[in-house]
Amino acid sequence: MSLQTSAPSGEAWADELEPVPPIGGGDASDKPAAIARPSGSPARAIEARSTILTGPVLPTLLRLALPTMTVLIAQTAVNVAEAYYVGYLGTDALAGVALVFPVFMLMTMMSNGGLGSGVASAVARATGAGRKDDADALVLHAMVLAVIVGAIFTIGTHWGGPVLYRTLGGRAGALDAAVKYSNYLFAGAIPVWIVNFQAAALRGSGNVRVPAMVTLVGAMVLIPCSPLLIFGFGPVPKLGIAGAGIAFALYYVAAMLVLLRYMTTGRSGLTLKLVPLQGRLFKDILKVGLPTAISTTLTNLTVILVTGAVGLFGTHALAAYGIASRLDYVMIPILFGLCTAVLTMVGVNMGAGQVARARKIAWTSSFVGAGVAGTIGVIVAIFPMLWLHLFSHDPQVLGPGAVYLRIVAPSYAALGFGFVIAFAAQGAGHVLWPFVGAVSRLVLAAGGGWLAVSYFGGGMATIAAMVCASLVSYALICLIVMASASVWSTKKARL
Repeated sequence: MSLQTSAPSGEAWADELEPVPPIGGGDASDKPAAIARPSGSPARAIEARSTILTGPVLPTLLRLALPTMTVLIAQTAVNVAEAYYVGYLGTDALAGVALVFPVFMLMTMMSNGGLGSGVASAVARATGAGRKDDADALVLHAMVLAVIVGAIFTIGTHWGGPVLYRTLGGRAGALDAAVKYSNYLFAGAIPVWIVNFQAAALRGSGNVRVPAMVTLVGAMVLIPCSPLLIFGFGPVPKLGIAGAGIAFALYYVAAMLVLLRYMTTGRSGLTLKLVPLQGRLFKDILKVGLPTAISTTLTNLTVILVTGAVGLFGTHALAAYGIASRLDYVMIPILFGLCTAVLTMVGVNMGAGQVARARKIAWTSSFVGAGVAGTIGVIVAIFPMLWLHLFSHDPQVLGPGAVYLRIVAPSYAALGFGFVIAFAAQGAGHVLWPFVGAVSRLVLAAGGGWLAVSYFGGGMATIAAMVCASLVSYALICLIVMASASVWSTKKARL
């Protein structure tokens, strides 16, 4: 997935630079570029760009990455807290959430990093070119797309959800829990898409403060309010698993109203107003957003299909996989915060013709990603109950969950390595090998997992081994990028 990144909130980074991600399928106008904006302090803006081009790599990388990582970790904390609360409702509820979670993450990742990257990219390019009217108009076009795609998710999960969750192994109480949770959760799909597209548009214009504040305040409110709706208190009735879905929907409705009000005032730098819809502006969003959305879909499809394979083992195994694999998703925001900075630094340096420095940034950041994710993975592999006990104490759940983590968690280093290289490749204008890597994950983890279970009688350890192999394969294929002369070339930098 590929999002725009701005730099740390109130500093010159946010005022100076927005990357235009070079996503495959576009034309030369999609090359990485550093877009200069008027700033309250031109000297600081010049210094910011100079630091990206000449400053020490690691400190600059961390300075760019930490704000985004903080916000995304806050979002992840909400998901973890929700699973923690649902764990008190029993194994069926945990299994139900496990069935729905990959579909919800597909929506979240597509709206933030798939089509959302198209919104941010289009706004960034319009703003950088001084096309203020187009930048404002793109906000309305993004809202129209958000309503359409959000409605597809709401209607699709309402009508197709029961069949999907049953196909993935949901039975009896687990299936009932999944359907109930899904219906309430995806009833708020349109607000989710609107909020995430609004945040993407603001990032594209260089405004990271407001979406960050909305996310952080929302997390602080939602984490204590969710159990209120799940378990009830005083006049608030106990809603069970439905309460978890309602809490998410209410948060996004409130966030949507706040951001809509803010963006109609013009104080954000963008103004949401009614204008005639234009096909060229939709195309400007989709030519960047669709390729990234496809890669995001492959990643989540892998998890969905592996969930279906695990579902063949029964409800306890399904619950175990749900809480164990949730840690896989925790890795994403940590790595993604790093990767947005990588894309910016690689893109700016490639645009400036500094190919050797861009490649050095890619190598340095990929080892940082591998080190961070690998350290977490090794700790969890040695002490899996540190994670599993957050959600369940059922021995029938803990057993298979521990098996999965002991095998898969050490390969998080490979996930971190490949994930960061994929973003560096986008900064250099290349997406072929990362896409091939994503396909290999799907084939090995999902395809291999199904074959192992259905035809060879494999268990959780076999599925975990296939997931582990898929992450290693992904990293090795992405590594081809670093050895490719066509990616790291002076000609590529001038494109």
